[in-house]
Amino acid sequence: MPASTPIANCKTAALSRVLDSIPKGYTRYTLGEVAAHKAHALANKLHQRHAIGATPAQRLTRKRHGLASVLLVMYYPPNAQTVQWLMLFTQGQLESGEQLRDVTDKKRLVWLGYELVRRSERGRTAWTWRRSKQEMADAYALLNQQLGKGHQTAVQETLQRLANQPGFHGVRQQSWDLQQHAWAKGYRGERPHLFFVQKVSHGERLLLAERP
Repeated sequence: MPASTPIANCKTAALSRVLDSIPKGYTRYTLGEVAAHKAHALANKLHQRHAIGATPAQRLTRKRHGLASVLLVMYYPPNAQTVQWLMLFTQGQLESGEQLRDVTDKKRLVWLGYELVRRSERGRTAWTWRRSKQEMADAYALLNQQLGKGHQTAVQETLQRLANQPGFHGVRQQSWDLQQHAWAKGYRGERPHLFFVQKVSHGERLLLAERP
């Protein structure tokens, strides 16, 4: 079967793949962006360098030889001019030098506008995405301005826009806190339903050139 890697056309798919991969040992990372017309060439280059399209069996072989396995997560929305990418690495030797960070570093991973954080779930550590502190501060400021002017419709529209963002645990909790804040400040309109992220496809498969 030809080597391939999934390409996400929505943020939920890209961010979900990161959360799905960390428990499997993909805890080191590097990231960047590339012009959309160069994205396919970059994926092929990274496959030649890091075997991002390796099969599960090939990844086991790499592990036995002390080599790191690597995944490419690429966010390529329709009509994009720029494509955001993130590479995730397991522990092990690299076949070419990369400056890597770890998801457990004090400086948190921020990607596609969301911050990666740990949380406790039934006695174990889980990972989720949440909005940045600055984005939350902006959301509270906007709601306070709208509430102060009594613009109930504007508040409802703001809460709906926030509810439409990817429903990861951290984001959903923040949306709930914002709804509670609006209610405490006098909002009496509809409170949008907060959806959970469902299991989603990681994206369409992009075929890669075989490694020599």
